[in-house]
Amino acid sequence: MKRLVLILLLAMAPATAALAPLPVAAVQPDEVLDDPALESRARTISQKLRCPVCQGENIDDSNAAISRDLRLYVRERLVDGDSDRQVIDAVVARYGEFVLFEPRARGMNWALWLAGPVMGLIALGFAGNFLRRRREVAGPAPLTDDEKARLDRLMKD
Repeated sequence: MKRLVLILLLAMAPATAALAPLPVAAVQPDEVLDDPALESRARTISQKLRCPVCQGENIDDSNAAISRDLRLYVRERLVDGDSDRQVIDAVVARYGEFVLFEPRARGMNWALWLAGPVMGLIALGFAGNFLRRRREVAGPAPLTDDEKARLDRLMKD
């Protein structure tokens, strides 16, 4: 019976894998640029920019209206001849550094960049201190002569 169930599951596996939903970008056909190189650059830039409404999605995956406006703005800047850096700088100038998935390492953002490693070092310090103290805890005290004698009597009985 187990073999039959296993065979049925294996037979159905390719069919269910084909039906699994694939991630789909929210980019509309009318947004796509004719030049494949520019479109590729636009997609790369869009992956780095956060949707101001969704906050957990990049603008390429978001269906929010503001994400569509940002995608169009990025493509417009690329068509005008801006470099990737200039496009990102223009979006940041308009919406602030919040739209970047990776904030720039300058100013107050250093706190974000350094918080993880500092917390890791603090955690290692606490763990080392805990392990050192645990090792320092003395084992059981040695038996006194009276206790040894009593133990010997109990073992003989």
